[in-house]
Amino acid sequence: MAARKQKQKRMSAQVVEDEDYQLRYEVAAGIDVAKESAVVCVRMPPAAGRKHRTSHLQAVPATVPAIGELAAELKALGVQMVSMEATSDYWRVWFAVLEEAGLAVQLVSSSQARNLPGRPKTDKEDARWIARLTEMGMLRSSFVPPPEIRALRVYTRHIWDLTADRTRYWQRLEKLLEDALCKLTSVISRLAGHQTARAVIEAMIAGERDPHVLSALGQGKMRNDKLPALAEALTGMRFGPQHAHAAASLLRSIDLLDAELREVQERVTAHLAAIPGSWGVDADGVTGPGAGRAGDAAALPAAERLDEIPGLGRESAMALIAEIGLDMSRFPTAEALVSWAGLTPTARQSGPRSGRGKKGHGNTYAKRIAVLAAYAAANTDTFLGERFRRLSSRPGGGGRKKAGCAVGRSILVIVWHLLNDPAARYRDLGPDWHARHTDRSRKARNARRQLEALGYDVIITLREDAA
Repeated sequence: MAARKQKQKRMSAQVVEDEDYQLRYEVAAGIDVAKESAVVCVRMPPAAGRKHRTSHLQAVPATVPAIGELAAELKALGVQMVSMEATSDYWRVWFAVLEEAGLAVQLVSSSQARNLPGRPKTDKEDARWIARLTEMGMLRSSFVPPPEIRALRVYTRHIWDLTADRTRYWQRLEKLLEDALCKLTSVISRLAGHQTARAVIEAMIAGERDPHVLSALGQGKMRNDKLPALAEALTGMRFGPQHAHAAASLLRSIDLLDAELREVQERVTAHLAAIPGSWGVDADGVTGPGAGRAGDAAALPAAERLDEIPGLGRESAMALIAEIGLDMSRFPTAEALVSWAGLTPTARQSGPRSGRGKKGHGNTYAKRIAVLAAYAAANTDTFLGERFRRLSSRPGGGGRKKAGCAVGRSILVIVWHLLNDPAARYRDLGPDWHARHTDRSRKARNARRQLEALGYDVIITLREDAA
């Protein structure tokens, strides 16, 4: 017998406030950006005796003087909004120069400004399309932080690149030791930052080959019970002069990167301290670069406020500020910030089918910082640590990967509230928060129902000490 079709329920009428897509700007401009030049379209009101609006098109070289002249022309025409597509990094010179000239500029995603299928694909048509969408207010602007935050972002993203380069050098050093039949990493979990590993490798570069002499260089916990294993791992190695030369070169490169990282991190700290929005407030209302550090401060500095979140250290807090900025008015709610970072699944519903949407790309740097902070918080005896452990151990819950995304989302929500209210302070709910808020009656009913399904008669009484 054919299965009976399920009767679909009629949806009740809803009133949804829509955005106003009438003419927003009398004079608007759209820029189709390329590497060497761009096509600029200015939409103007109808001329005298005409009914239709007009488009003024011109090609402008992508140089600062030419863009400066264009900015003067746009201001003379009374342009109210300039839109451009986020094409690689070519938009930066246009955005910076036009912004400095005092024009209202918005950067839009390519998914927002893409032309309709079937239309001619030319630079002029693309510029015209962007300008028409701009004048109707149908483009959603992307988040571009203010200049001082963009400068801070250059430093913090450079730290990411230097850290990745240093990691590659450590990996190459490990491959070099394997080529020399040296099983040092079988006893020492990681080479980076390990004092014993550094001492052994430097001694090998200096010419020492005796495994017992090398193992005696063990420091800290290595001297307790791992010295015999270390000597065995170094026995029979073929560490030749070619390996010594390459290892010395890699260590010099690592030391150079360590020095560069320290210098850039100092610049990050100094630059953030020079931004008024990051300053704290003393109890007497005085603010400044060194304010807000006393115990009775009215507001802590921004980095110190975020540093109180478990898993989010001071350096990670400054890197996160470089991505999201200090002014949370750009994100109306905490959910908007989480969605911008790419930690909110998108809606996927069509007819009777409703599936779990995928997370968007978002800002990869902010998302990475939040997820790494979640993994660090997993090892703490805090609310976030307990939440991570509960989610990762949930059957069918996705394990540590989904737990990291969920707790990372919680961290971004906390960050939004701390930056939105400078006087706010982080207060941990405690690892026993879930236990204290468990509905004991509901859990008891579920347990009784399961036992009765197995054929047992169950009588539940509450102990006096648990009341």
